[in-house]
Amino acid sequence: MAKQVLIADSDKRVRRALRSLIAVFHDVEVCAEASRGLETVEAAIFHRPNPIILALRMPELNGIEVATIIKKNLPQTKMLLFAHYREHVDSKLASAAGIDMVLPKNEEVTALIKAVNGLLGLEDTSTSVEIKDPQLSPSETKLQKLNMAL
Repeated sequence: MAKQVLIADSDKRVRRALRSLIAVFHDVEVCAEASRGLETVEAAIFHRPNPIILALRMPELNGIEVATIIKKNLPQTKMLLFAHYREHVDSKLASAAGIDMVLPKNEEVTALIKAVNGLLGLEDTSTSVEIKDPQLSPSETKLQKLNMAL
C-alpha cells in the first residue's frame, strides 16, 4: 500500500509544486490537498495521511493550530511545517504542537527532498527514487526544474 501524504497550503502554486515533488517518490501518493486550516483537519482525520506537509499561514486556522488538533487525533502522524522564514516560527511552540520539522519555503529543493525522505522514513534516497546521475537524484533534477518554473 502506498504511503499517503496530505498537502496543505493556501497557495495553489505551492500545492502543485509539492504534488510534483511527491510524484517522484515510489509508493507515495498525495491523498488530499487543502487550502484552509479547517479543511486540513477534516482531510487529515478522514484520510489519516502520514506525513502531512502544511503551511504556517492559512485561512481559518494557522499551521500550528492545525498541527495541535491533528496531533491530538492522530498522534503518530509526522508533520512538516512549511513557513516563509524559519525565524518566524518558535521552535519550542512548533515542537509542542507536534511539528516534526520546520522548513522555509525559500529553502533549496534538495533540503525539501531530504525533509520528505525523513518524514517518510526513507533514510537512503536511492530507495525512494531512481538515481540516474550520481550527483543528482531524479527528484532533485525534476525539482530544480520546477523551482526555475516558479
